[in-house]
Amino acid sequence: MNRFRTISTRRLTALIAGLIALVAGAGIAQAALGGSDDVPPRTSLAFAVREALAAPRVEGVSARIEFENRLIPSGSMGSGVGSPLLSGARGRLWWADDGRFRLELQSGSGDAQVVSDGETVTVFDATGNTAFRFALPAQEGKADDDAGARVPSLEQVRRALAQLAQTWDVTGPKPVNVADRPSYSVRIAPRDDGGLLGAATLAWDAANGVPLRAAVYADGEAEPVLELAATDVSYGAIDADDLDADPPADARVVDLTPQLEGAPGDHGAPGAVDGAGRAIRGVDAVQAELPFRLAAPETLAGLPRTSVWLARPGGEPAAIATYGEGLGGIVVVQSAGEHDPLAGVGGSGGSGHGGGGGLDLPRVNIDGATGSELATALGTVVSFQQDGVSHVVAGSVGPQAAETAARELRP
Repeated sequence: MNRFRTISTRRLTALIAGLIALVAGAGIAQAALGGSDDVPPRTSLAFAVREALAAPRVEGVSARIEFENRLIPSGSMGSGVGSPLLSGARGRLWWADDGRFRLELQSGSGDAQVVSDGETVTVFDATGNTAFRFALPAQEGKADDDAGARVPSLEQVRRALAQLAQTWDVTGPKPVNVADRPSYSVRIAPRDDGGLLGAATLAWDAANGVPLRAAVYADGEAEPVLELAATDVSYGAIDADDLDADPPADARVVDLTPQLEGAPGDHGAPGAVDGAGRAIRGVDAVQAELPFRLAAPETLAGLPRTSVWLARPGGEPAAIATYGEGLGGIVVVQSAGEHDPLAGVGGSGGSGHGGGGGLDLPRVNIDGATGSELATALGTVVSFQQDGVSHVVAGSVGPQAAETAARELRP
């Protein structure tokens, strides 16, 4: 668990903005309260956040948790789908203050593990005997840690919250009880176009700032689409054995770490660079690096083009274009090849049969090309191949908007 008592003002802003990160991804939702009447006193959000940051260090957290996933429509669930990552489960969580953690999920039809050594994260799905692994961003150096030993003032917290409130509606804190711990809960919702995101909530232990419940809601929905909450929690040092869990020796390991060359460019997006170390950006510059004709119209599904940049995942060039601003935008990725990135998700090559533990993904026609579509409560991904080029269109938009964007792609 993060060391909440040692945090710089810059990290404070990042922590508060981390409420927004609940939509990324990774995304989780509100659970029922623990049933206890023991709640903290009412206070201002700035004071509650400041007290959490100033709380004594927690060496580790162990908890029983409940996880629910309602992202995928029931009609897309193949008959063989049993992964708790898709259907939800109960389990245990162990988290050490040096960044290591292990999340163990168990259900009647399958188990899953999410493990991190502080540098990489491994997600093992027993139903498919597959481990997905990716590297975490490099942590800041010790000098920054020393500089962050000062607890921000109440006024600094207020300024950070005021900055957040320019683009997000923040309500709370509401005194609640989670896992029999007096806690504060905050709800955050986008002020402008949030795509399909409605809101997110976060509840933390009032005594030490440890997050105990988080939630993500789709736009217009009263029930959360994803949910992770502690039902029982204890604090103290974590045994190393509780943090280690390697996938089986015969498990298939997939490395998801993006291999993008270069440094951040416009809007902080990574990308490939030229011989002078400059980011390769713009339609003409990116086209010059591609072995195929780039499709990057000025508008897509009514959204203006905001950027085009070059990446090199696995060493091969790929064009990435963004349309619109904020969470309601659309991202298009184009690369040479005939591989359908959603085919493996579909269980049987994306053919619409969910056997083998996959999803029963619908097939869509994109100007004569047959593609795959993954539609969730928070966004849609459409993939198709045409003239030797693989296209992926993704965004926090509905299926109709994603399909329209895919059909409007023209070189």
